[in-house]
Amino acid sequence: MAYVISSECISCGACESTCPVEAIKQGDDQFVIDANTCTDCGACADSCPVDAIAAG
Repeated sequence: MAYVISSECISCGACESTCPVEAIKQGDDQFVIDANTCTDCGACADSCPVDAIAAG
């Protein structure tokens, strides 16, 4: 199951640069993960400074 970004996201962009498959993009209010592209590697969750990313 793909990772998801919660409303705790502060839009710092740390996760976007760590995603090896470019599944993370800036959304309207925060960053979002494309569930169809996400490979569940967890790199984004490890890079998030506010722990806003978790397995969905």
